[in-house]
Amino acid sequence: MSRKGNCWDNACAESFFETLKRELETLDGKYSTAEVRHSVFMYLEAYYNRVRLHSSLDYVAPDMFSPELPA
Repeated sequence: MSRKGNCWDNACAESFFETLKRELETLDGKYSTAEVRHSVFMYLEAYYNRVRLHSSLDYVAPDMFSPELPA
């Protein structure tokens, strides 16, 4: 745990939720809980984890990324 004012502990989670809110338009309060849950699930499973390019993976989609294993 970090001290008060040190925000880097949650940086990955904060970045993810900021991206989710920006990219998923169904979070605007017009949709039912079930619709939002389905949209978030589809965003995560069909897009974010499979198609979206991730800067931490050198801008490659996670399904296409293969880490180089040490010899």
